[in-house]
Amino acid sequence: MSDKPRFVYVMYIASTPDRVWQALTDPDQTEQYWFGFRVAAGGKVGATCTVRAPAGGRDFEKGVILESDPPRRLSYTWHPQYDEFKQERPSRVTFELVPFKGQVRLTIVHDGFDDGSKVFEGISRGWPAVLSSLKSFLETGRALEPSWSAEDQEGHARAGASA
Repeated sequence: MSDKPRFVYVMYIASTPDRVWQALTDPDQTEQYWFGFRVAAGGKVGATCTVRAPAGGRDFEKGVILESDPPRRLSYTWHPQYDEFKQERPSRVTFELVPFKGQVRLTIVHDGFDDGSKVFEGISRGWPAVLSSLKSFLETGRALEPSWSAEDQEGHARAGASA
């Protein structure tokens, strides 16, 4: 077993695998629950995956789709585009969707970090907020409010607070 940092989160969502998949890959939907960030991850293996900052801002993350098996498994590289994180090598995000008793068990594994990674510190705070908002969005139609003010949003994004 590796000693490298690794983030693992498992949750259950009262939805279907197709709806969860769409929410993970469609920028119009990600914008609803990812606090204004638009995630474009609906391409084929080898295509670019981006996380764009709110209101048409610059790319926050850029990566490559490593695996796309709708609606079961999605994996892409994660490489921050802000100067303070650009020196870190890309990490990997993997989503696994499994039907379970009329709901979906969603597992996210974010790994591939070096020891002392600042990105790892940020995503460890950010993913729980994003995933909680995703669950709320799919189950109630309403996403959660961000835990920071609009003025602080870009700063928190750079720190990884919004995963």
